[in-house]
Amino acid sequence: MPPEYARPWRMAISDWLVFYYRDVLSADSHWMGVRSLKNPLDAWVYQEIVYETRPDVILELGSAYGGSALFFAHLLDLLGGEGRVVSVDHSHEAFQAEHRRISTVTGDTRDPAVIDRVRELCAGGRAMVIHDASHDADVVLEDLRSYSPLVAPGCYLIVEDGVGDLISPAKGGRTSPGPFAAVGHFLGESHEFELDARRERHIATYSPHGFLRRRTSS
Repeated sequence: MPPEYARPWRMAISDWLVFYYRDVLSADSHWMGVRSLKNPLDAWVYQEIVYETRPDVILELGSAYGGSALFFAHLLDLLGGEGRVVSVDHSHEAFQAEHRRISTVTGDTRDPAVIDRVRELCAGGRAMVIHDASHDADVVLEDLRSYSPLVAPGCYLIVEDGVGDLISPAKGGRTSPGPFAAVGHFLGESHEFELDARRERHIATYSPHGFLRRRTSS
């Protein structure tokens, strides 16, 4: 084997996930010229979900540079119709995405005024929600309680970055409970959502136990 392939091809999946986030996504990864921090394997699954469920609104909690918001806007372009993206973050100073489908809401995801504004923007449409805001378990759980009612039956609530709970702190994982733990608590409270494990079939996901589908009947 050529030496330049020997090390990367022998990585454990957990090592690859850390490497990819630290050395690729955080350094130089873009969607149509706008920085994006999404795992491309997860992005592929997102397009499957959007195609299958046809949401009217894609709500993302956590905007960063806007690459994912632009990605979702382009998916909605391909589907046609009037679908829109609502992107919430405590700051949009670094946000670079511009598209007619994208609306931003600036503020803490737990702020009642932010929640009310998001509800207004999502009113009357089939919504899916992607959580990529604070990764502290207590904050994630509070957000899931606040925003999960917006998810339409058959649509998805996606909780990102639970991988940090599963990777050891010595390799860069979390030292306190994060999204993975929050999902466990949330599913214990709510019987309206179920895990869709087939969305993790590519294995190298940043969202283990993170693809939650709202049941069509209770």
